[in-house]
Formats: sequence, structure tokens, C-alpha cells
Amino acid sequence: MDGQWPVKNIGPVVPSKFLDNRLPEDKDYELGDSKTEPDESILRWLENKPAKSVVYVAFGTLVALSDKQMKETAMAIKQTGYNFLWSVRDSERSKLPSGFVEEAVEKDTGLVAKWVPQLDVLAHDSIGCFVTHCGWNSTLEALCLGVPLVGMPQWTDQPTNAKFIEDVWKIGVRVKTDEEGFVSKEEIARCVVEVMEGEKGKVMRKNVENLKVLAREAISEGGSSDKSIDEFVAMMT
Repeated sequence: MDGQWPVKNIGPVVPSKFLDNRLPEDKDYELGDSKTEPDESILRWLENKPAKSVVYVAFGTLVALSDKQMKETAMAIKQTGYNFLWSVRDSERSKLPSGFVEEAVEKDTGLVAKWVPQLDVLAHDSIGCFVTHCGWNSTLEALCLGVPLVGMPQWTDQPTNAKFIEDVWKIGVRVKTDEEGFVSKEEIARCVVEVMEGEKGKVMRKNVENLKVLAREAISEGGSSDKSIDEFVAMMT
């Protein structure tokens, strides 16, 4: 950006606790639900799962999938056989297949929660991949915490972010839709399996781990973001 416009690049803007930990008290964004204390029951459930074995699913606070797409996604997650954690708002819960939540709880293979402490979850060793709408915050958090992605973008910047995830950074895969924008359970399951255990998935995991290191270096003392802030302050004083 320096070569195109006189700007100072800072970031990634993710709480310090999840990057360099220079400010351990900086653990959330202090906005809305981020002030909520982590749900210890969710984190305890994750503690009982093997490393890289859980598929985390979340579509943000605004995206509302159709009833048909919600059910198809649920069937896909069930079809893969992986453990899963799914953040589902109360307004969306009725779109899940009948008995889906109860069966997952009974078999201890899945957990559906109305709110999930996303940073704490993405930082957890048990998480193997993140099925996401590719909102910028979610994308950046996954990148900074080394979690590969399955992208299901819906609108605005999300398709662009998904393009970067799959084709530029190569840290995930984007689902293919039909002519009406619908994604089949077979396609979702294919993408999840590819990220979790496919050969391409191994490359994605390596790439995202490399970006995780670069993100921490950027905001650490002497890093590019750290220097940009110092230079900006010096300019203003």
C-alpha cells in the first residue's frame, strides 16, 4: 500500500491475548457480545475432544440461511461424522432438522450454542476447521489463530474474502453453488473433508500456520505494524 498511497498499515487488529500477548488484559473487542465471559461449558466440551477433530460452524450475527440451506448444512455436517460446534442464533434454531440437536447431544458428537466465544474457540487445539460466511472479522481471526476455512460467502465483502482464502492465501476452500446459489450437502461435506484430512488440507493448514506467525510478527515489538504506529505518532508530535 505504501507504493500506492501514503498510508500507515497497522494490524491485524485482534486482541493482544490471541497474538503476541503483550497486553494479556486485552482479550476482547469490548463491543456487544464480546463483553460476555466465555461459556465455560463450551470450552469444557472442547477439552474432551482430540486435537484438530472439531468442525466449528458459524455464519456471523447477520447472515440468515434459508430453511432449506440450513437443513442441508446440518445434514452435511452430520454426514462427515466429525465432532462439531455450531453457533446458531435463537432466531435460526427452528431451521435445524428435527432431532438434530438432541441426537448430537446424546451421542456427544456435537454442540449447538446460541452464542460462542469465537476467539477462545478458534484458539482451542481441538478445532480442525472453520465453516464460515467469510465475514472479515471471522476471516482475520481464523488467519491469526491458524485455523483453515471452508467458505460459504453470502454478500458484500464475503465473496472477495472467500476468493483470497482459496486462491490467494490458499488457507481454505470455497463451496461451489448451483445456478440458484444453493449449496448441496454433498458439496459442503466434500469441502469439510478436504480441509480436515485431504492432501490439499495439509497444505492449507501449513499456509495458515505461516500466516499466523507473520501476523504475530507484524504486531509484536519492532514488527511492521508496531513501526507504522511509532512513525505515525512521530509525525503527529
